[in-house]
Amino acid sequence: MTQRRTDLAVEAHQLWQESAEGRAASALPGVQAQEGEQEGFSVTTVTISTPEAAKTLGKPEGVYVTVELDALLRREEDAFQRAALAVSTLLKPLLPPSGTALVVGLGNRAVTPDLIGPLTTDHMLVTRHLVEQAADHFGHLRPVASVAPGVLASTGIESGLVAAALSQQLKPSCVIAVDALASRSLDRLCRTIQLSNTGIIPGSGVGNHRSSLDQNSLGVPVFSVGAPTVVNGATLTLDLLEQAGAPAPEQDTLTRGQDLFVTPRDIDSKVADISKVLGYGISLALNPSLTIEDLVMLLE
Repeated sequence: MTQRRTDLAVEAHQLWQESAEGRAASALPGVQAQEGEQEGFSVTTVTISTPEAAKTLGKPEGVYVTVELDALLRREEDAFQRAALAVSTLLKPLLPPSGTALVVGLGNRAVTPDLIGPLTTDHMLVTRHLVEQAADHFGHLRPVASVAPGVLASTGIESGLVAAALSQQLKPSCVIAVDALASRSLDRLCRTIQLSNTGIIPGSGVGNHRSSLDQNSLGVPVFSVGAPTVVNGATLTLDLLEQAGAPAPEQDTLTRGQDLFVTPRDIDSKVADISKVLGYGISLALNPSLTIEDLVMLLE
């Protein structure tokens, strides 16, 4: 099977299942996939527990939680609140229970599909300075700091270096990296959120791989939160041809689409919606004593 590109573990597992049709094995050893529901949204948890399975799927060992936010796209009346609560509920068990948290919004503010990270930090409740300077009033809150370090082309500094320097100075109990991702399917664009405890490689969604942000590079546990905003051109071509029942083109033809990325025409509004969900969801996961109403009052 011609390789399709995706940053989502649930899609990587689905691709393996498609390629495994006709094999004797019904499951990939070292991989567990469980389906469930949270706040009315479909949730799939993929756990990769062996090096062999990680190599097969092309994803590091760890836990990957995928949430389908269909109701948010349909703009149902309470979809935003439910989506933020779902992200909070699913992210909280992955995180250490206490200590300063550093949220790093990866991405380029000049490129709309790459805005997920920076816009998420705009919707974060940052509390570290409040806890340190006015503990009598804010000591019940967890210290949270956030930063959007920009991209190498704009700053001349790798985002990983910024995150490493801040981690060394702040000594957080964890780093949460937020970034845009690439999906295998048009159906998942801006309607899916992936949470994981494996760290992240900045720019991977658009093929611009930088130094990884993980426990080895930062010295603290790194969790990733992301949403797919683009589909690789060659991957999209393969899927559309497959749906039409047409044969796949030669590999040489597909290479022309490897550097092409497709995004919805209303990507600006979709990125704005999903970034707000992520900002509120992460804030609630870090400070579960707060409510949606509290965040609205404090942030808006």
